[in-house]
Amino acid sequence: MASNDDRTEYRQTPYAPPPGATEILLVRHGTSEPARPGRPFPLVDGHGDPGLAPEGREQAERLGDRLSKIRLDAVYVTSLRRTAQTAAPLLRSTGIEPRVEKDLREVHLGEWEGGLFRKMIQENGPIARRFWAEERWDAIPGGEPSEAFAARVRGAVDRIAAAHPDGRVAVFTHGGVIAQALALAGGSRPFAFLGADNGSISQLVVVGGLWSVRRFNDTAHFESDLDAGFTPLS
Repeated sequence: MASNDDRTEYRQTPYAPPPGATEILLVRHGTSEPARPGRPFPLVDGHGDPGLAPEGREQAERLGDRLSKIRLDAVYVTSLRRTAQTAAPLLRSTGIEPRVEKDLREVHLGEWEGGLFRKMIQENGPIARRFWAEERWDAIPGGEPSEAFAARVRGAVDRIAAAHPDGRVAVFTHGGVIAQALALAGGSRPFAFLGADNGSISQLVVVGGLWSVRRFNDTAHFESDLDAGFTPLS
C-alpha cells in the first residue's frame, strides 16, 4: 500500500501519434466552377473535372499559407484537376513534388456526372430522396457501388500510410472521399461525415491497419479572427 506521503502522479498528457503511425491530412479541394445547364463539365475517366472557381483559388492560397508552416513529408493529389489546383500554392512555396493517387478521386456519380448531381440534389426528386435515405452512392443510376468505393478508398489510404511510417502527408482530395475515409475510421453511418467544407482539413492517424479520426472540417485558415480558438496544426 502506498504511504500517505507518496508523491507519484499520473497526469494527463497531450496526444502524440504512436510509433510508426502516419498522420494524413485530408484536404478538400477549393470551391469548383458552378454547373450550368447545357454546359457539362469535361470528363476524365468518366468523372466530372471542373476547375476551381475564383473563390476556390483564394481558398487554395490560404490553405497553402497555413500548411506551409508545418512539416510535410509528401503531398498527394488525385487525377482530377481541382485537387492539383488547390495544392498548387503549397507546392509552389515548399518545392514539394506532388504524387498522384488516382484511387482517391471522387466517387463516380453515374448518370449524374458532369455537374448534373448538383441539379438533381437541389431539386430533391425521388432518386435524390432515396440517395439520402439509404446513404448509398449507387442509389444514383450507374453510380459507383458503395462497397467498391469504400474498398478503393481503404486501399489508397493504407498504401499512403505504408509509404510514410512516422510521417505526415497532405492529401488533396474530394468531399465524398473524406466522408468515406472518416466513416471507415469511425465505423459510422456512410454519410455521417459528408459535407466537409471546400478547403477544409480533416485528419486521420493510421498505424498497423488501425485508423483514428483526429480532426474534421478544420477551416481556421478562413477565419483568422477565430484562429486562437482552434487547435493548431503542429
